[in-house]
Amino acid sequence: MQLPSILIEELVRNALKEDLGHGLDITSAAALSPHEEMRGIFKAREEGVLAGLVLALSTFHHIDTDIEFEIFAQDGEVIDSGQGIAIVSGPAQALLTAERVALNFLTHLSGIASLTRRYVLAVQGTKTRICDTRKTLPGLRAVQKYAVRAGGGFNHRFGLDDAVLIKDNHIATAGGIFEVLNMARENTGHMIKIEIEVDTLEQLEEVLKHGGADVVMLDNFSLENLKRGVDIVDNKIIVEASGGVNLNNVANIAQTGVDYISVGALTHSAPTLDIGFDVDV
Repeated sequence: MQLPSILIEELVRNALKEDLGHGLDITSAAALSPHEEMRGIFKAREEGVLAGLVLALSTFHHIDTDIEFEIFAQDGEVIDSGQGIAIVSGPAQALLTAERVALNFLTHLSGIASLTRRYVLAVQGTKTRICDTRKTLPGLRAVQKYAVRAGGGFNHRFGLDDAVLIKDNHIATAGGIFEVLNMARENTGHMIKIEIEVDTLEQLEEVLKHGGADVVMLDNFSLENLKRGVDIVDNKIIVEASGGVNLNNVANIAQTGVDYISVGALTHSAPTLDIGFDVDV
């Protein structure tokens, strides 16, 4: 499980530029000697799944390349409350300058991974896979989707350019299911998958009759209609359930036999995981 270094560097640089403003942490510069050394430890304050450690550590190296690390956990690991994650050693000014940006990456992405794991565990024992959506923060989509993978989930499309997803507005504008699927097939290369969202069982029947879709999204279906939809599809194409999914109903949705459940909350509503960075004495 890796993130491209070019992506990490861009994100970290932008975050540090935002935090440093004109280029100086005036608190650390005023309160600490430039010769003061320090050891800081990242420690979990609650149980969860770790994600984003490479971004956190990269933040320190962007401030001072002489900073050293001792790593005790890896992304994708379940960490316990009180568990040490990594020790960071080097000039105190540099460590405290990078601290907040590093924690922002680590707590946010670990929060996404931890919430994803809860959904994955909730559907354990079924064939259903949990996946994310495009409901991500601008500029952070790649790392937020990385955190979903760290939590055991799967990624939906990354953007508008890597898969066709026909939604209700496309259908209405094109004039119907057959019309929009005809256009999509005519204008799409053989390597591109086509998914279409439907709101009713009648629309689902039309999709199957046409035969041009690879995936059908059953949007905001009742549990009864989800089960009927899965039976109607009968393994002819991949079935995704979406809309109104939460931890209270995701297991019941999975029991209907859908292949995927997409959950926007994984990225747009995940709470941060409580991780601290303290002086290690």
